[in-house]
Amino acid sequence: MKFNKFLLFMVMAAFAVVLAACGKDDDNTDSGSGKASAQGSSGEELEGSVAIDGSGTVYPLMARLAEEYMVNEQENVSVEVSRAGTSAGFKKFLVENGTDFNDASRQIKDEEAAEADKLGIEVKELKVALDGLTFVINKDNDWATEMTPEQLISIFLADSTVENWSDINPDWPNEKINAMGPNENHGTYEFFYESILDKQDMDSSVNLQQEYSTLVNLVSEDKNGIAFFGFGYYVNNQDKLNAVAVDFGNGPVEPALDTIAEDGAYADFTRPVFTYLNVNHAKEKPQVKDFAIYVMNNINTFAGETGFAPIPESEVKENVSFLEGL
Repeated sequence: MKFNKFLLFMVMAAFAVVLAACGKDDDNTDSGSGKASAQGSSGEELEGSVAIDGSGTVYPLMARLAEEYMVNEQENVSVEVSRAGTSAGFKKFLVENGTDFNDASRQIKDEEAAEADKLGIEVKELKVALDGLTFVINKDNDWATEMTPEQLISIFLADSTVENWSDINPDWPNEKINAMGPNENHGTYEFFYESILDKQDMDSSVNLQQEYSTLVNLVSEDKNGIAFFGFGYYVNNQDKLNAVAVDFGNGPVEPALDTIAEDGAYADFTRPVFTYLNVNHAKEKPQVKDFAIYVMNNINTFAGETGFAPIPESEVKENVSFLEGL
């Protein structure tokens, strides 16, 4: 009897050792998986910071990507995204020890590219999405829901005779139009001035603001207000604003993810948006290169939810190939 008890004890002890070993192997597997999930494209855990500034239009998309990257890819990398505006952002980007990326809702200007050359900064343009310039009106405005490009432009031109809604359509209210938009720090202003107004002077009465949130509030509180900005800001404020459907000649078209395209129904008001990478920094700082690759690999995943139309996958692959070769 004593022998049988002893034998039973030995068997149970051996079984416990096996269980402990299995548990240890499982722990190692979990630990390895956790480590892998924190690795970026470089295959290693990274640390440090990534500094981004520039376009307020691109900000929601880049901020979303930064959040995902820090939570799911590299928890020891701090990605800081600001929104000074495209032009103001380039001033922070094109200096010694400047930002790593500059988001832009227009392409880099010749003088900015020349400054980069002067400073020895290699710059890479990365198209990240397509945006639709959107004109927004107050929820109580039930007359100016559809307009032609010419009618919209007439509201903002300095030499236009349009002052009241009735100047556009005699059936509309004889009340002054309060036009608004982003100020000169923003690429959206420059796109509007250069591509929509064709560099004609904007009326001095147009209320230009630095913050898009200010424009949203101003129009939402003014029945006669109208403003322009990127589609994403309209998407996030549809409870406060309505978008004007634009008749480009074939009937009114509402800005939407399926109409915003360079060859789509909203093409005349569609524009690409970008982020510009300091290639020198990407070569010197692994976290900057890694984040750049992450952005391009995931840009189309998050474009739609932040109010942008995706770019062609062929362009994504071309940029990823360039970045991986740095």
